[in-house]
Amino acid sequence: MSLVRNTATIGGLTLVSRILGFVRDMLMARFVGAGFASDAFLIAWRLPNLFRALFAEGAFASAFVPMFNRTIAKAEAGGDRRAGLPAGIRFAEDVLSVLLPILILFTAAMMIAAGPIVWAMTGGFPDGGPDKLALATQYTRITFPYLMLISLVSLLGGILNSLNRFWVNAAAPVLLNLCLIAGLLFFRGYSEIDTARTQAIAVTVSGVLQLGWLVWACRRAGVVLRLKVPRLTPQVKALLKVIMPAAIGAGAVQFNLLISTTLAARFLPQGSVSYLYYADRLNQLPLGLIGIGVGTAILPLLSRQIGGGDDAAAAATQNRAIELSLLLTLPATAALMVSAEPIIRALLQHGAFSPQDSAATAAALSAFSLGLPAYVLIKVLTPGFYARADTRTPVRIALVAMLVNLTLNLVLVWPLAHVGLALSTAVSAWVNVALLYATLHRRGHFAADARLKGRTLKLAGATAIMAALLLALNPLVDARAAGPLLGRIVALGLMMALGAAVYFAAAFALRAYSLAELKAQVRRRH
Repeated sequence: MSLVRNTATIGGLTLVSRILGFVRDMLMARFVGAGFASDAFLIAWRLPNLFRALFAEGAFASAFVPMFNRTIAKAEAGGDRRAGLPAGIRFAEDVLSVLLPILILFTAAMMIAAGPIVWAMTGGFPDGGPDKLALATQYTRITFPYLMLISLVSLLGGILNSLNRFWVNAAAPVLLNLCLIAGLLFFRGYSEIDTARTQAIAVTVSGVLQLGWLVWACRRAGVVLRLKVPRLTPQVKALLKVIMPAAIGAGAVQFNLLISTTLAARFLPQGSVSYLYYADRLNQLPLGLIGIGVGTAILPLLSRQIGGGDDAAAAATQNRAIELSLLLTLPATAALMVSAEPIIRALLQHGAFSPQDSAATAAALSAFSLGLPAYVLIKVLTPGFYARADTRTPVRIALVAMLVNLTLNLVLVWPLAHVGLALSTAVSAWVNVALLYATLHRRGHFAADARLKGRTLKLAGATAIMAALLLALNPLVDARAAGPLLGRIVALGLMMALGAAVYFAAAFALRAYSLAELKAQVRRRH
């Protein structure tokens, strides 16, 4: 298995999804803006999205994939390689039989209690009153079934990832964004409120489509799960035991964003929730391409290396994964920080999205981006714990990071408003990374090797060269912010393409990376 190839596969499809996602956000900014209806929808969307990140994509995948792989490996150890996949499928069926009733009951309870939950998050929207609270509650009830559907998608996606069919699961989010775009283009109402309601409906419709896509792909791979009478087998008990700690560990960033959103809804002017959302969406683009891609690709590999007692190979895998992550993350961080306002103005400032909205969103984006390398490194370091069946340590570390975030939120929200909330999230992510690395290093499980240290400094130098160029080009793009949308996007695209070309040229000139090494990693199989 090639780490670079699988990361590229996952990252490439995630790129398609994120580009479509940002097309959706551009349309959302145009037709709904940053105010009453958008704040209500984004609060409603935050809840199922939080639980999706915690349980469906974060905790469940982190716990299920290693156990599924170990089940297959144990069955094959008896000498019959054909016994491996059937054993894994039986384990997955046992998990499904317990997971489905839990999901149905949890979804129903959350829909019934949507009103009190939204009030607890927002304080009743002091800036919007009972009408805004009622609207957010209505949208929450419409969107929440998405959690149940996407959790089942995660189960099937974990099976396919374990079979090295990464592209199928990585392609599923494309359906979410296509549904939301279709809703905005063809089914939007005559008001911002009706349009936001259409988006809530599209979220749940996309969950149905994603589940259908994964069921079809599993059948093509020879995997058909049967529903059984729920039974807590020893393996299922072991899975449930590690899911909750993994949820907190994998979801630290999402918890921090939830805290920020709650404070913005309670204490800041109308529109603040939307500013944080749009800034986070842009910040999430490289995170999805790089962090999720690398983290997803290395987990099955680390599980096999550690399960086989090859700790040296596992450490080398993580070193090269961090190296690859920094190669791609550092320039993205610099671009989002130094060119935040031209980026926001070029992409979002039209229709209901005003110049004031652009300035406020750009400030939040710059603050969020300070933590971008940390968000990615969390995705690369935590598999070092999960592959060893240790989900508790990342939880303890995540709780410390969340406490730091909460403290900084309360300190910075008053002088810096929504920008202080974004900055707190970034700082807490770096605390999380520092503690993850220190723990792995202390246990002798991981240490940054000389190659990684040297190349990090060289990559930082190449990033500085690119940042200087972008600062010089910013006024040229900003001057076109009032022009046609296509012209703005073309100008922004040219600036970013030139910045990327200069960065990679500088990286190769400084010998931070070579084309030969990249080609070798693409061809390498582990």
